[in-house]
Amino acid sequence: MNVDFKAIFINNLDWSLALEIVIRTLIMFTVILVFLRLTGKKGIRQLSIFEVAIIIGMGSAAGDPMSNPDNAILPAFLVFITILLFYRLITWFAAKNERFESILEGDPVYIIEEGVFALVETSEQTFAKDEFFAEMRQQNIEHVGQVKTALLETNGNVSFYYFEDEQVKPGLPILPKVYQKKSSMVSQEGDYACTTCGQVDHLFPGYVRCFRCQQDEWVLAIKTVRRT
Repeated sequence: MNVDFKAIFINNLDWSLALEIVIRTLIMFTVILVFLRLTGKKGIRQLSIFEVAIIIGMGSAAGDPMSNPDNAILPAFLVFITILLFYRLITWFAAKNERFESILEGDPVYIIEEGVFALVETSEQTFAKDEFFAEMRQQNIEHVGQVKTALLETNGNVSFYYFEDEQVKPGLPILPKVYQKKSSMVSQEGDYACTTCGQVDHLFPGYVRCFRCQQDEWVLAIKTVRRT
């Protein structure tokens, strides 16, 4: 089987067209950066779902003029100006109407309350546990019992509020080597944390189902204070 790499990578590319593509790309990329600057956002984690949708729409408007010589740049500018004006209008209206803002941006979601995971409907659970554990470890959190409240904000950030050292509860460990020792059979008496909801109970050897979430995987709870 012969593979024509020249056809794959170059084909009938005219080098004057290549220069035009470079110029078009630099122009459209600059327009995107200016647009994002005008929104007042400083990072992708600050973007709401509405703003991410706008950026996806911008991608289509910017992409065609970058590489297709049949697409002029001016119509793309008009698209960007329209999007920017629409964005300003929507954000102004959201600032005036809390209900509309809630519909547009969503509401913060409680993830942890009083040292255990909040029980939420599946449709509201918008984060993966592994991803959330990684977020916690980056905040020097060793187990769920160190956290009084955790909120998933509408922009994707997580806000943590901690127990004072003397108030820290036994909690579900989140360090991988410790968490992976989970089992559906309790081998010895002690304080165990449910790996699903974080509920901690004093258990005796045998098979036990969590009364709070009805799941059956447990791991030994720990009660270390948070190191800052």
